Amino acid sequence: MSKITDSARGEQCLIRIIGVCNRDDSTTVACHEPAGSGLATKYPDTEIAYGCSACHDEVDGRTRYKNNGNPVYTRDSIMLSFYQGARRTRIILIEKELIRI
Repeated sequence: MSKITDSARGEQCLIRIIGVCNRDDSTTVACHEPAGSGLATKYPDTEIAYGCSACHDEVDGRTRYKNNGNPVYTRDSIMLSFYQGARRTRIILIEKELIRI
């Protein structure tokens, strides 16, 4: 693990998908955007978002939040939450001096 991925430990979820987020800081990890080009392909650690286990599962497509059996969110809206979380995370990484601008 890198210092950047380790920095997620104990942080709050910054992806915050409504109705999905478990708000449990003990489950927060560094979530990478799904690269979509194959297994074990990841974007650099500078592109992470701090996310709880539930939001991480939703972003990675392991779950699909549903209401009465129907998906609540489109893939685009899930990814928008991820990108917003990544932006909030990047600000924290700069403040922690783990990345420079």
